[in-house]
Amino acid sequence: MNFEDFREYCLRKPFVSEGFPFDKDTLVFKVDGKMFALADVDSFNSINLKADPERSIEMRERYNAVQPGYHMNKKHWNTILVNDDLPEDLFFQLIDESYSLVYLSLSKKRRDELTLG
Repeated sequence: MNFEDFREYCLRKPFVSEGFPFDKDTLVFKVDGKMFALADVDSFNSINLKADPERSIEMRERYNAVQPGYHMNKKHWNTILVNDDLPEDLFFQLIDESYSLVYLSLSKKRRDELTLG
């Protein structure tokens, strides 16, 4: 996994924006203004993803690459170490899950507004 593949994958999702709200190194991906992924653009050693708390426990026990969210709420965020023991297809699946958690947290009315444009 490299940074450009990660970035392009996130940007292909509907209603996603990217920006640097914290500093010049941390790129944040949001859906309707709510974060679902962030990563350091220079080192790209890890990414932070929103996660289901129960699934997080399972993933942290199974994979060294899945750690409690660094500088984040450790119950709802994971830090995923890039190029560790996590299979690449699962890496993308966790991005999908993070996006879905945030998107589905939007009100139905707001999701409809986004969809109708």
